[in-house]
Amino acid sequence: MCEVLEISKSNYYKYKGTVDPDYQDYLVIKKVFEENKESYGYRRITDELRDEYGWIVNHKKVLRIMNKYGVMAKYIKDIKPNYNKRRAEEQAQSDQLKRNFQQKGWVTDITYLTLQRNGKRAYLSTVLDLETRNWVAYEISYRNDIPLVMDTLNEAISKTKDLNGLVLHSDQGFQYLSTEYRVVCEANGIVISHSRKGNPLDNAVIESFHSILKKETLYNHNITSLEEYIQLVHEWMIFYNTKRRRNKKK
Repeated sequence: MCEVLEISKSNYYKYKGTVDPDYQDYLVIKKVFEENKESYGYRRITDELRDEYGWIVNHKKVLRIMNKYGVMAKYIKDIKPNYNKRRAEEQAQSDQLKRNFQQKGWVTDITYLTLQRNGKRAYLSTVLDLETRNWVAYEISYRNDIPLVMDTLNEAISKTKDLNGLVLHSDQGFQYLSTEYRVVCEANGIVISHSRKGNPLDNAVIESFHSILKKETLYNHNITSLEEYIQLVHEWMIFYNTKRRRNKKK
């Protein structure tokens, strides 16, 4: 597994079962960043941490953590889009499933929940177990962002005892290439797997799951509001894991 993750054995055992030491600081920094309309740079965030939270912190540490987790204003990201894209692509892991869906592992993806009559939209993030084809965790949000994926991942992790060596497969969405996603997976012994670009069949199981969900919710009911749609999805997810009959896996 160390070869797959491209880390040394000493680092693996050092961080196995632990969380990145910067992670809790990052959560506070992100909170300050979001509370201030995602416009503050590291110097203003440092001042805010000192004045509002009483932190004794060096601005260089704040800058390092912000760079590590990609916390920066959108207009700054737009200045260097090519550099960000290149760095994200370098973080993509190889496809560990290779379209063999008859094995132990999880697959995950995000799908749109769009109300056709007015275009209002929410986002559903799901982690699906390949062996049982049950969902392990899911979250619905009005924003398609990294916190949506991390909330889903952390929920799935909290429900599972032995994660060491478990493959978690996704596409190459920016959320799944983020530092936060990688750090949490590695800290829990999860092996990250990514679909190849331009190969949606690499993620066929979760794509099919989301397709069935939409057919049996949105396309099967006269939905009048996004809130009604979301409630229907919650009810369907419970139905799927507890009662819905399924065809045998092929």
